[in-house]
Amino acid sequence: MALAEKTTTLEPETVLAESKQGLFHQPVAVWAVFFASITAFMGMGLVNPVLPTIAENLEASKSEVTLLFTSYNAVMAFAMLITGAISSRIGQKGTLMLGIAVIATVAGFASQADSIWTLVALRGGWGLGNALFVATALAAIVSLSSGGTAKAIILYEAAVGLGISIGPLLGGTLGSITWRAPFMGVATIMVIAFLVLLFLMPKPAASAAPKQKLSLKAPFQAMKHRSLLTLGIVAALYNVGFFTIMAYAPFVMKLPAQGLGFVFLGWGMLLAITSVLTAPKLKQWFGTIKAMVMMLIIFAILLLLMGIFTETPAVVIVCVILAGAVLGNNNTLITTAVMDAAPVERSTASAAYSFLRFLGAAIAPFMAGKLAEIFNANLPFYVGSGFVLLSVIIIGVNLKHIRHIDRTEGGH
Repeated sequence: MALAEKTTTLEPETVLAESKQGLFHQPVAVWAVFFASITAFMGMGLVNPVLPTIAENLEASKSEVTLLFTSYNAVMAFAMLITGAISSRIGQKGTLMLGIAVIATVAGFASQADSIWTLVALRGGWGLGNALFVATALAAIVSLSSGGTAKAIILYEAAVGLGISIGPLLGGTLGSITWRAPFMGVATIMVIAFLVLLFLMPKPAASAAPKQKLSLKAPFQAMKHRSLLTLGIVAALYNVGFFTIMAYAPFVMKLPAQGLGFVFLGWGMLLAITSVLTAPKLKQWFGTIKAMVMMLIIFAILLLLMGIFTETPAVVIVCVILAGAVLGNNNTLITTAVMDAAPVERSTASAAYSFLRFLGAAIAPFMAGKLAEIFNANLPFYVGSGFVLLSVIIIGVNLKHIRHIDRTEGGH
């Protein structure tokens, strides 16, 4: 089937009015999805501080414990392909609430797991719930926002950063009691998020025209656009570095659960702050593509330093925190670019891009753990740095296919 155009043409007065709306001048429904997004992304970093504790208590190796990230991201990647089809049938609100319900349920069961393989399986279910939520949340914030696409994406990335930063702090604090407590904590918070969406996010107006039901083939058709495919591959490659930090770095920092929680709190706070404050400035000063390349090169250098100084925990800690700033900028830049990359529905673009993005995230954790076990503790960071540099090469080779992004206003 033909893919629908992603936007309708707006009158100049409408665009001007949108551009004058402040970032924080948003409907209540946007803040409801914003809060729910924070809670959903808590799950991504929740287990970081308790990875060593889980390994010890469940008698698991490093590579087995990193499967908690691999199963989560692998299921999320493939589930992204069906989110558009589900959302177009049960609506954005129904999809968001279904995703949160799944997360709350599996997090509750995870708190009672008695083997690493049970926990790995449940984290896969968590990935399914997160996929339903994540792809739909971005589209929901964009459609509900009163300030234009760019401002909506900044809000979404801020929620991502806050969730990723609060997750490890919560995990570290509760994990200092028992490794099971963070899972039960997230289950409880998800119930609150479910109620927030239930009461504060509006249902579609009864008079609204029925939304076209998206085909399961839509994300694959969207990837025929070279620009979208390029950005998805770039995201997959730099996510190898991203999740080397998330899943492997906790093992070499030699900190207790609460200490790891504070390290990733700093990492996540910088990610959130730069998503909102500096990414738009970098885009304005250098353009999206040049700014992305700059951030990716800096990220590769930080990973390289972590590889060189793996045996010096203080250097790894500083590099992990600084990486948050780089990733915050890059996440906002590439997400904004994806929304304007190809003439497809934004939810479809998000699903196709996220599928590729989380494939890289799925490969990285287990690969890092195995490289450390077979070779040495330094190699995972060197390999992560290499993958990030490869993403820069992919941008250079495909520059003519994505250059138009810098000429697209994208809802400013």
